[in-house]
Amino acid sequence: MVIGFILVSGEAILVHKWLPGSRSLKKSVHLSLQGVALASGVFGIWTKFHGNDGVLANFYSLHSWMGLVCISLFGAQWLMGFLSFWHRGEVRSTRMKVLPWHIFLGLYTYGLAVATAETGLLEKLTFLQTTRNVPRHSSESMVVNGLGLGLALLSGIVILAAVSPMYDTLQRKLVYTDQTKNLTS
Repeated sequence: MVIGFILVSGEAILVHKWLPGSRSLKKSVHLSLQGVALASGVFGIWTKFHGNDGVLANFYSLHSWMGLVCISLFGAQWLMGFLSFWHRGEVRSTRMKVLPWHIFLGLYTYGLAVATAETGLLEKLTFLQTTRNVPRHSSESMVVNGLGLGLALLSGIVILAAVSPMYDTLQRKLVYTDQTKNLTS
């Protein structure tokens, strides 16, 4: 779930903004990677549905409920993006109105996926420590805590890169502003 859903989804967010090439190429790579991330998330939840304990036995924690909400939002977001931006069923003015919501919900869902992974790590470590299989200060605890900190750092970097202006775009705006000042002076 972490590799397939969080890492691939984060790469898809970054690819759409930072990949050189045409807008069509960026959109198709973004859509494809988000599709892989969605398939990974659905596969992860499907494996929990097919456990020996039954469907409801696996949905008892905050982690499981956040996972269901996250994968549902992600699926709706992917479908909305496909219909609005790839399929081009909407007119340009409608797409421009939908775009800020698409960006916000995409980043929110990505953050929710990371928070869900963090709660899953905490749940697993707590379970292992309460059953006395793992001592409090063990190498397993350090690995889980390191993975949790790494996920938090990764999500911060992805979200910062997604909302920060691109250097090329910023440079063009500065050149345009300088040219405008020269014309008006």
